Amino acid sequence: MKASKHSWKSESQFGEIGKLMNYSSRKAAKAQRVFLVSSFAPLRLCGTNLFLLLIILISFTASHAQSKPKSGSHSTRPGPTMPAETKELLDQAIGVVCTQAKLDPKSSVAIDDMQARPSLPLQSPEAREGAERAQRLLPVAKELVITALRQLQTDYGFQNQPKFNQRMRQAIARVNSVSRVRPDMESRDDASVYLSRPHVITFGTIFLAGLRSDEGMLSVLAHELTHIADGDNDGLRLLVAAVGNKASDLTGLDIHGQRAEEISCDLIGAMVVRTYIVTTPGYESIARRLARSIQHNCVELDEGDEDHLSPRNTIRALLALNPALVRELLNDRFE
Repeated sequence: MKASKHSWKSESQFGEIGKLMNYSSRKAAKAQRVFLVSSFAPLRLCGTNLFLLLIILISFTASHAQSKPKSGSHSTRPGPTMPAETKELLDQAIGVVCTQAKLDPKSSVAIDDMQARPSLPLQSPEAREGAERAQRLLPVAKELVITALRQLQTDYGFQNQPKFNQRMRQAIARVNSVSRVRPDMESRDDASVYLSRPHVITFGTIFLAGLRSDEGMLSVLAHELTHIADGDNDGLRLLVAAVGNKASDLTGLDIHGQRAEEISCDLIGAMVVRTYIVTTPGYESIARRLARSIQHNCVELDEGDEDHLSPRNTIRALLALNPALVRELLNDRFE
C-alpha cells in the first residue's frame, strides 16, 4: 500500500543514487579483493600456474566492467519504434521548450536549479505568491484533469469497459475531494500527496516560488491530482500501464511501474495546460505558453532514479506520446 506518492524528485534523490553507486563499487571491490586473497594464498605457484592466474584475473575484471548496471535514469529497451524524421521534429520541439525556458520571464525554474537553492520561509513573498496562485488554480485544475482523464480513457480504448468505468468514477470522486494546497518549507523543491490526507496537496516553498506562471503551476497541480485519482489501490493501473508501454515502445526507454505512473501524470499535466491556453487566449505566443508545462525539466544535471525518468528523458517521452504538442510547439499555433 502506498502511504504517499512523491511526484517530483527531491534534493535527496541524487544522494540516494550516490549511495547505491558507492555500495555497488564497494561490493565489486570487495569481491575482487576476496578473489585475490584466495587465489594468491598458496605462494608456491609455478610460472605456468601464475600465468594462467593472471589471464583469469584479467578476464574477471573485463567481465565485471561489462556487466555493471546502467543508471536508472537512462536504462533502455531494445530500440525505439520512432521514425528518424519524427525524432528530428521531437528534438526541435525540445529545443523550443528549453530555449523558451531561458527567454521567458515567467519560465519555471529548472529542477536541478531549485534543488541547489536554500530553503525558503513560508512567509517569503515568492512562496506566498506561489501558494496563492496554486490555491486559485486548484478548481480549474480539478475540472481539466477530469476532462483529460476521460479523454485518455477514450484514446487508449477503455471507454467501453464497465469495470474500468467504475474505477474512473472513483478516480473522479477522489479528484473532486481535493480542497487545499499546503505550503511546506521542509518539502523544499518537492510536491507530494499523502494518501492518508487525500484532500491536500503539499508543495515545497521553493517549488511554489519556482513555478512562476499559471501554466507551470497547472501542470504540477494536474500531475498531483492524477496521483490522487489513481489512489492507494492503483485504480487507473490499466491506463497507466498502457501509457507506459506506448512511451517505452516509442522511445526505447524503460517506462514501467512507477515510471509509467509518473509519465502518465506528466501527460495529463500537458493536456490540462493546453486546454487552459485554448480557453484563456492572450497576447503571449502559444509556443511560449505550452513550453511552460514541461520546461522545469530543462536541466543541466540530468539524472533520474528507479521511479522517475531523468528530466530530459521525461520531456522526450512526453512529447513522443503527444505528437500534436510537438507540432504546436514548432508551428506556434493550435491544430
